Amino acid sequence: MPGLTSPRRHRRTAVLLTAALAAAAAGCGSSGSTSTAAPTPSPSVSASAAASVLTVRDPWVKAADKGMTAAFGTLVNDGDADVTITGAATDVSPMELHEMAVKDGRMVMQAKLGGIVVRAKSSHVLEPGGEHLMLMNLRQPVRAGDELSFTLTFADGRTQMFTAVAKPFTGAQESYAPGHGVTPMSGMSGTPRAATSPAA
Repeated sequence: MPGLTSPRRHRRTAVLLTAALAAAAAGCGSSGSTSTAAPTPSPSVSASAAASVLTVRDPWVKAADKGMTAAFGTLVNDGDADVTITGAATDVSPMELHEMAVKDGRMVMQAKLGGIVVRAKSSHVLEPGGEHLMLMNLRQPVRAGDELSFTLTFADGRTQMFTAVAKPFTGAQESYAPGHGVTPMSGMSGTPRAATSPAA
């Protein structure tokens, strides 16, 4: 009869409309998913971006079987402000910051009060016969070729690690300033001698 539509044709039309709507929704979803999240820096990139407080050049430690020894090197400050080292630490010994001073007409070691200052845009040498990082009481021998890890602490609370290799050394024979209650380390008692370079 004219003007009437069979139920079968209604169902077919509904199915076609549903399929068309589903295709349109899928198209919208795919176009919206083209944006990507900003890449996250890898841990290695983030770590390398964190600048060190100082550059430690040619660090080394005097090899010793027991007692005291010391670490040396050149501290480079490329920054625009002075940097003060207030402490140092390592696993093999308690540590102090030391300097040389004249006591009763002779050079002796003593604690460096106020810390070691590295001026802006300059370098500061830690060396036998001068300022150095003192290992006060070795818990184990430090043999030539051993690598020791150190942590420097700065006046502003920052810290920095570096590694130094142990080398044999017989120069700069100094006495320890009296009143510290410790025994001079092997090779550091008696009259000072001219500092010599460590054996490579």
